[in-house]
Amino acid sequence: MADEALILADAPEPDPAGADAAPGDAAAGKRERSKAANRQAILDAARRVFSQLGYEAASVRDVIRGTDLASGTFYNYFKSKEELLEALQDDGARRFRPILRAEMARATTFEDFVTGALSAYFRFVVAEQNDAGVVAAHQAPWHADTPEMRAVFQEVRGAIAHTLGDARARSIDADYFAAACIGIAREVGARMLARPNPDIDGATKFCVAMILSGMDGLSKAPSTP
Repeated sequence: MADEALILADAPEPDPAGADAAPGDAAAGKRERSKAANRQAILDAARRVFSQLGYEAASVRDVIRGTDLASGTFYNYFKSKEELLEALQDDGARRFRPILRAEMARATTFEDFVTGALSAYFRFVVAEQNDAGVVAAHQAPWHADTPEMRAVFQEVRGAIAHTLGDARARSIDADYFAAACIGIAREVGARMLARPNPDIDGATKFCVAMILSGMDGLSKAPSTP
């Protein structure tokens, strides 16, 4: 709270000229581009800082120091460090969605989809870690209820139904199964990233075997309402 109060105290005064600026598409477009750039700068800094210091140890001030922005600027975009983490995870989900859709388009069987999607996800998180270091963010609290994460869930659920076929899909609880697949990928991915030499192929094979063998057990499990 003291850290946040200090930052708020340092917040820049509103620009009186901005309130009287003449309206216009060009000016509005410039402001929107500037806001988007500032928000992205904060996200990029947060990836680096959370990796270097850990999510719990890092402060809002640490993040804003990693940008060229004034300290009070942070609160123009995010209410708290927790909201910043949600935005980071949402941004990652948004950028992964086209990759997931491409794997679904290529797959001809459920095994093809699971193998391709898992391998693509593990390559994605390794690349993220190499670029900015996101292992700390993976170990931070998980926020599944964001717009992009809900969209990823629906795409995984739809891909399961599509690649399994309608009859097989109706025999399982697709919501539970999609959630289980995502949970397995995330947790194994976090453990993989924590190792000195992440083994994408080994992690993919482990998860595929676990998911496919679990399908057999589902036929014996009691149905859910």
